[in-house]
Amino acid sequence: MNEPLKPDHLDAVIHERVRLAIVAALAVSPELSFSELKAMLGLTDGNLSAHSRTLEEAGYLVVDKSFQGRRPHTAMRLTLKGRKAFERYLGTLRQIIDRPGAAANDSS
Repeated sequence: MNEPLKPDHLDAVIHERVRLAIVAALAVSPELSFSELKAMLGLTDGNLSAHSRTLEEAGYLVVDKSFQGRRPHTAMRLTLKGRKAFERYLGTLRQIIDRPGAAANDSS
């Protein structure tokens, strides 16, 4: 019998829907600007800023602030730790989906 998967097996930092979207977007792009992420995910400045700060504090994200000409430019990218955390997160989801009996419980 398979050992049960517990809710703590899903990384709580990544699992929140906005942070999951940020990490997923950055997982397929080496770097995105604040403006690109904001537009892509339909977020407000404050929402993206707060969630990116949480990811940065967890060590999952690097935020680089610079200037392009006279305009501020903020770019974000996943750290190796963040990339590995996302891979673990996806692996846990795959374990849940691929569990024997998961399809048998589908009532559709």
